[in-house]
Amino acid sequence: MKYFIITTLLLNALVSHAQVKIAGHIKDNKNNPLPAASIVLKNTYDGATSDSLGNYSFTTEERGQQTVEISIAGYNSLTQVITIADKELSLDFTLKEQITELKAVVISAGAFEASDKNKGAVLTSLDIVTTPSAMGDVTSALKSIPGTQQVGESEGLFVRGGTASESKIYMDGSLVNNFFYSSTPGIATRGRFNPFLFKGTVFSSGGYSALYGQALSSALILESTDLPERTQADLGISVVGIGGGLQHLSKDKKSSWGFSYNYANLWLAFNVLKQKQDFYKLPNANQGDANFRIKTRSGGFVKYYGYISTNNVGFRTNDIDSIVLKNAFALKNINTYQNLNWKDRIGPGWKINTGISFGTNKDDIDNEVQDQSNQKVTITNPILYSFKNFALLTTARYAQARVVLEKKLKGISALRFGSDYFYSSEKSTYTLFNGSTFNENVTDNLFAGFAEADIYLTNNLALKVGSRAEHSALMSRWNIAPRLSLAYKLATNSQASFAYGTFYQNPERRLLPGAAGLNFSKAAHYIFQFTQQTKDYTFRSEIFYKKYDDLFKTGFSANGRELAANNQGFGSAKGIEFFWRDKKTWKNVDYWVSYSFLDTKRDYLNFPRAIEPSFAAKHTASFVFKRFVLPWKTGFNLSYNFATGRPYYRIAYNNNLDKFELTDQGRTINYNSMSMSINYIPALGKTGAKSFAVWVLGINNVLGQNQVFNYNYSSDGSRKEAITPPSKRFIFIGCFMSFGVDRTQDAINNNL
Repeated sequence: MKYFIITTLLLNALVSHAQVKIAGHIKDNKNNPLPAASIVLKNTYDGATSDSLGNYSFTTEERGQQTVEISIAGYNSLTQVITIADKELSLDFTLKEQITELKAVVISAGAFEASDKNKGAVLTSLDIVTTPSAMGDVTSALKSIPGTQQVGESEGLFVRGGTASESKIYMDGSLVNNFFYSSTPGIATRGRFNPFLFKGTVFSSGGYSALYGQALSSALILESTDLPERTQADLGISVVGIGGGLQHLSKDKKSSWGFSYNYANLWLAFNVLKQKQDFYKLPNANQGDANFRIKTRSGGFVKYYGYISTNNVGFRTNDIDSIVLKNAFALKNINTYQNLNWKDRIGPGWKINTGISFGTNKDDIDNEVQDQSNQKVTITNPILYSFKNFALLTTARYAQARVVLEKKLKGISALRFGSDYFYSSEKSTYTLFNGSTFNENVTDNLFAGFAEADIYLTNNLALKVGSRAEHSALMSRWNIAPRLSLAYKLATNSQASFAYGTFYQNPERRLLPGAAGLNFSKAAHYIFQFTQQTKDYTFRSEIFYKKYDDLFKTGFSANGRELAANNQGFGSAKGIEFFWRDKKTWKNVDYWVSYSFLDTKRDYLNFPRAIEPSFAAKHTASFVFKRFVLPWKTGFNLSYNFATGRPYYRIAYNNNLDKFELTDQGRTINYNSMSMSINYIPALGKTGAKSFAVWVLGINNVLGQNQVFNYNYSSDGSRKEAITPPSKRFIFIGCFMSFGVDRTQDAINNNL
């Protein structure tokens, strides 16, 4: 027994001597303790897990050089070589948080995104098509979010003090030159594209990516859909027309093809709702399109989309220079667009996005003075009546080739670079009352190269930096446009962002051919943004400042046309915007509120000095409300748009002073419009249904509130006439059916 006790004591002493304690603290790079972090000696069973304060300790018999490994989910693992002797070791470690898409800050200053991929988007794709005031038009829906103006007499997006021509629209990276139907005097036309073509929408009201250019104010970037869920047919019947199509999915679900045709005629609508204009050719349009989608082996896509559309309209209005004569305007248009795009992985960490597009547009316009019997009259004294009898034939061709390469860097950082080539050729033939003609042909070849990097320094700090260089053959000039965005996560679900960018643009077509030596017009954007967002709530605020330089001032050509004369124009725009969306406070209710304040002035075109442009209101606001009542199988949507009065001017040329001057000015009445829609889904609750239908009732400007967009003046300034909507309100009734796929649950989930 004595020898056994002695032996045990000796062994315990030896073991105690062999074990060395290793202890310390594990934290992140913000000095916060990391609980549940694992620390082990490589190739041994020795190790421990940190406690709630980040402390750990364990013992080991190992000696000499060893490798310690520290790991925890969400952080980069750390390995370190240590030397173990007979003394206790105290080792502290700092782990860096992994940069992942789920945790990383989003670079978003100046941009609203709505896509299937971005589940936290401010607006989803379905929101865009169910906003009552939009009546299914993509750009009209965007007028319910901050930054846009309620311009009703002209098509396009007027953003933060910019004209419609300063906003560009892209589809799968390719510029769409004629997104809207051709202009008609005093009436805003709609977009040509069906909103259901797109699975993603990014609307940048400023500070947009270096991948896009030739837009001083904003970019609307649309991403087309991929493969359909299954083979399906669609049919739509409404008070404005009929349309249908087919999408066929292959058996292996790796490709699809489809086509559609739509015919629109406003005969029924205009016979029920009295129009201000006398339409002797009721608006009608034909549109056909085709597409195919092919999924590649590596998960990419080859996409083609093409369409052809025609429209025809003619109407009379009272001639503002006379109390007995009429002005008759007629337009025939044919437009085509083709887009072929390939997006794929081409190697480890590499992606390619390349495409080509081609479009044509032909406008055949006739304008004439008519008497009370609607017969053409030619009056040469005063001469101004003579020039109201004219014909204008415009034909245009556009093409673009584009390639973007993307290289994945460390973590989720990435580098993108590539180039664009744009070709445009526009020819106009102007025929006067006496048969004499003037021909103009404007052609440009514009080349652009760009590079941009997304750099994620941490999950809380990210940087987007890039630049774009362009050369225009028409202007024989280069420009270089730097872009920068910075985003920092302040706390859970909130972040602050800053964006800066320089943007350039050629003169718009109606100002060409201009004087020799013209330069690009230029705008510099500065944007500060704060966003707090969850799946149920969104709050967003932006402060912006935009400085314009080298805007185009105009003069008169030999035949009396107003053309770009020099780059002596300038201007600025500044303001603040708010957006709030709430999906939770009231059960089954989703609503959002937006507000914009804009302070802008510019001196351009024939302005005598820097003044507020007539398309800009100081205050705009929107309210959108949606409620789906499941027992009734019905969704109720309401929107209200408001804007303070816009300035209006009569700018006349003073021959004696040899300059333009303001001879009259004022402000319109405030803009108010409430719209509503009701969506009824009769098949709701029928499981396994292979068809889907939605009945839609939409009423624009339900209350019939008076709206004045601007004023027209007689040539001598003695009379002015308010520019108002064609009718007090518009009513839409339609039924949309889909055969082959049940979308009932989608409708419920998205509060259709």
